[in-house]
Amino acid sequence: AQHASMPPGREMTGHVQLPPGGPVPVPAAPHAAAPTDTGATTLAVLLIGPAGAGKTTVARHWAQHRRVPTAHISLDDVREWVCSGFADPQSGWNDQSEAQYRLARRTCGFAARNFLANGISCIVDDAVFPDRPVVGLGGWKRHVGPGLLPVVILPGLEIVLERNAQRSGNRRLSDEEVARIHGRMAGWYGSGLPIIDNSQYDVPTTARVLDEVLARSIASPPAW
Repeated sequence: AQHASMPPGREMTGHVQLPPGGPVPVPAAPHAAAPTDTGATTLAVLLIGPAGAGKTTVARHWAQHRRVPTAHISLDDVREWVCSGFADPQSGWNDQSEAQYRLARRTCGFAARNFLANGISCIVDDAVFPDRPVVGLGGWKRHVGPGLLPVVILPGLEIVLERNAQRSGNRRLSDEEVARIHGRMAGWYGSGLPIIDNSQYDVPTTARVLDEVLARSIASPPAW
């Protein structure tokens, strides 16, 4: 039974509001007194980058150090919820791996909207390619909305190779694959999306720069 204080007709699970059918709107700009601080703003962020860029580590650090509740969702983690029958893109991109990626992206999008509907910011990290519509920005815009703020994190190739060498399991790619992905990610230059080269930054510094970039994106949203 619905609680007496709940508005009639609102779809609920317990006392948790489910996301509305509409997309997430563009957030309000930060207070003028702190134009580079988004710590009190509810945001939906998409952190883009190649394998080894450090996007998952940066996203988690950024989420952990905000003043408002913030969730972190890694698309790779959600994709790997599939245990038996997991289609690893490293073994070749095919209909099954594409279907599992689309399903994971839709799941992440729903989760982000669900968190935002309950006042919790969300940052999602994914290796979005500028030249492949299947794994492009269009799906994210459909599943989350125009209020999603995409930011690209793209260090130099030598840094990406070094960081990739420290990974394990199916998250570690061959040097050839890392170089190929990194080269395709360079297509984001000239796209209008903000790009952070974190080659010389540690994780806290990258997270701080990310916050500054997001503040500017809120004040002047990128066209995408």
